Amino acid sequence: MNHRLFISDLHLCESRPAIIAAFVQFLENTAAHAEALYILGDLFEYWAGDDAIAMGAHQASIAALKKLSQQGVNIYLIHGNRDFLLGDSFAQHTGVKILPDPSLVTYDNKPILLSHGDTLCTDDIAYQQFRSEVRTEAWQTTFLSQPLNERVAYIESIRAKSEQEKSIKSMTIMDVNRTAVEQLFKTHQFPPTLIHGHTHRPKQHQHVVEGHHCERWVLGDWYDHGSYLQLDENGLHERTLA
Repeated sequence: MNHRLFISDLHLCESRPAIIAAFVQFLENTAAHAEALYILGDLFEYWAGDDAIAMGAHQASIAALKKLSQQGVNIYLIHGNRDFLLGDSFAQHTGVKILPDPSLVTYDNKPILLSHGDTLCTDDIAYQQFRSEVRTEAWQTTFLSQPLNERVAYIESIRAKSEQEKSIKSMTIMDVNRTAVEQLFKTHQFPPTLIHGHTHRPKQHQHVVEGHHCERWVLGDWYDHGSYLQLDENGLHERTLA
């Protein structure tokens, strides 16, 4: 059990029941044998507030997470751009521990930096401005004070607008900015490994930052099939669900 798993960008939603089933099976058959599971953002397609749990939202996924945590597997989550409103009630229902973005963890006495990855896409100025606004306590307090159905309707409108904007944005703008990546490595004293999601472009990248060799692993999304990174005594390995 001395290994850890990393996933992101599952975008779980009721309209994709096969992915929900794949996630539950992954927790039961794969994550149950790990020391820890790290979810690096966008577990859900959207999250309108923890009060959605009482309305029956994502019952299967929440129950499976709770079961996994009760089995002794440590589950950690970093907010994504779709589910940054996951809060204390969600954590209590699932046993998940919410981490700040970015977070440093260690494995075999080596630091590993974890992030969702959206803060690295600094060329997308409009998105970064929107992100700064919705991450404030004032915005979230006002938003969460509205009825759940109104919050959901607002999120749906934002999603539709976002999809429309994506069709005209260049792929370069929506990817990480290399300078932002290198600054992140520098800020955290050049950890040898960074793992993030968000861009849906799974790949291992090599960076040399002020003479330090650092690697960056990008996690894949779960739109077509599930995937994860496994960290053990032999290093990081990409895995795909059968």
